Amino acid sequence: METQILNSILPLVISTAKKAGAFIRKERENFSSDKIEVKGLNDLVSYVDKTSEAIIVKELQLIFPEAGFIVEENTLSFKKEYNWIVDPLDGTTNFIHGIPCYAVSIALEHKGEIILGVVYEVSRSECFYAISRGGAFLNEKPIVVSKNKHLKDCLIATGFPIYNFEKIVPYLKTLEYFMRNTHGIRRIGAAAADLCYLACGRVDAFFEYNLNSWDVAAGVLIVKEAGGKVSDFKKSNDWLFGKELIAANPTVFDVFSSEIQTNFSQNNKI
Repeated sequence: METQILNSILPLVISTAKKAGAFIRKERENFSSDKIEVKGLNDLVSYVDKTSEAIIVKELQLIFPEAGFIVEENTLSFKKEYNWIVDPLDGTTNFIHGIPCYAVSIALEHKGEIILGVVYEVSRSECFYAISRGGAFLNEKPIVVSKNKHLKDCLIATGFPIYNFEKIVPYLKTLEYFMRNTHGIRRIGAAAADLCYLACGRVDAFFEYNLNSWDVAAGVLIVKEAGGKVSDFKKSNDWLFGKELIAANPTVFDVFSSEIQTNFSQNNKI
């Protein structure tokens, strides 16, 4: 798809993300725990997730009707040459408990490559976005990853396992290493926001496992366009559907990813 076309689509996608975000913000004012549904162990959802997704899907069908959909709540699900990848409310647990940081994430994928990404963090009204080879932006201002050169100067973001604990041993070992050798670790609770905070230099690196494509698709493009590097835990490129992700500024990426790869590869041999 030509850059000119992506540039014409982008403002419409941003408007869609903000429209869904406005709905989420309004519903948070009177949200109560009796509106929560449980999909699985610690896997929560509400009518807010589902309605937000319906809003987004309807708008995206008008923006680019030729595209398919990969969405979290299965409002509409079918694949085509181009596909919208949507998380209507990343950080549902934060939202339910009234804790700031939850986001709308929308990406456009073409043959395994993300070519457009928008993440709207509702609590702070921050809109992060990028198109392929067009740079990354936060509320219309260009952003870049941090320039920290050493892990000891870095702040790390991650996501805690909530129901898949098969890799808990190497995960805890990795946490211990970064606790001892960095400025600290933050668990923000929304992977899309983690990646955008990396893209604008608030954190220097991020890792997590048991992720879905809608958690990371938009955020990864924004990281890459901001100058960051991304891989899966094996240092290959299966991060979109491989359910694990490493991202960092390019200076610390190798040492950061090596520690994760070493710990998790050892676990596979047990």
